[in-house]
Amino acid sequence: MKHLKLVIVTLAIFVGATSFVNAQSKIAHIDTQALVEAMPEMKSAQSELDKIQKTYDTEIKAMAKELETKMKQYDQEAASKTDEENQKRFEEVQGMQKNIQAYRQQAMQDLQKKERDILQPVLEKARAAIQKVARAQGFQYVMDSTTGSGLILADGKDLMADVKKEMGI
Repeated sequence: MKHLKLVIVTLAIFVGATSFVNAQSKIAHIDTQALVEAMPEMKSAQSELDKIQKTYDTEIKAMAKELETKMKQYDQEAASKTDEENQKRFEEVQGMQKNIQAYRQQAMQDLQKKERDILQPVLEKARAAIQKVARAQGFQYVMDSTTGSGLILADGKDLMADVKKEMGI
């Protein structure tokens, strides 16, 4: 009778341990930053953003050059002008400086908005491909192994090659 109890207890422990192992979630990881950077869409998006940024930079430099020219002119002519005229010129220069600063801030905001608008479809495509591959391979969780994401150990399955294959990269 004791042997039968021992066999039943051993069998119960074995079945419980086996079902516990089978119930564990499958986890994989992928460096999403590396994936996005490898996508052809990202390269074209980045070149578009660079082009927009160069346009803003050119305009800001032109405004700064105009301000510098005006400041030199006003500085050279200051001795021959009245205090009232010099004060008006000083206020004009300050106004130009404020306009340049406001334009720079607006350009940065516009650039950030355009970056979000341009990169969102790229990120969505990457996310969809990751989800498709993970589901096809039976993974319940996919961790982002991008540097600084908080993932300390990544010994599990790396989906990078499979996702790149899915995306044709």
